[in-house]
Amino acid sequence: MKRGLDLILGGLAIVILFIPMLLVAIAVRLTSPGPILFWSMRVGKNNAIFMMPKFRTMQIDTPNVATHLLTGAQNYLTPIGGFLRRSSLDELPQLWSVLLGRMSFVGPRPALYNQNDLIAMRNAKGLQVLVPGITGWAQVNGRDELDLEQKVQLDYEYLQRRSTPFDCYILFLTGKKVLGRDGVSH
Repeated sequence: MKRGLDLILGGLAIVILFIPMLLVAIAVRLTSPGPILFWSMRVGKNNAIFMMPKFRTMQIDTPNVATHLLTGAQNYLTPIGGFLRRSSLDELPQLWSVLLGRMSFVGPRPALYNQNDLIAMRNAKGLQVLVPGITGWAQVNGRDELDLEQKVQLDYEYLQRRSTPFDCYILFLTGKKVLGRDGVSH
């Protein structure tokens, strides 16, 4: 059921958001050198590594670490990078990952391949069985403001409560958070 909804919603979202995605792509290209998309190695279901696309918000010489570990992260942002992150427009290319089955609309955010502490904490709770999501229970309960232990605990709560109605509730809360730009620290 969940995969079917991901395919239907993902296909509709790509059609509806095609023009905004095209405009963002043009804006990224015109405001900084480098590729339009940033591909990062992420940890998916059963710890499989996959390449996740985002619109590029950081300069091309930015170290490849989680943003919260990057000293002076603001200094690495492209001219429109802060806006793209605050508005979550940088996440739109992940719709392709949803269509490919590497991601879902709702699930734990995929860890970077080198976030060994987060990966180990998730594995200890059995979270590797979940398909990572564009949004999740942790994102609507604090996003960048949460420490790793809190994120993992909320992801574990999602594992225990997952259902179509709960996913719909998380999507509703995500819309409110994105429109209110809540919980984004950079």
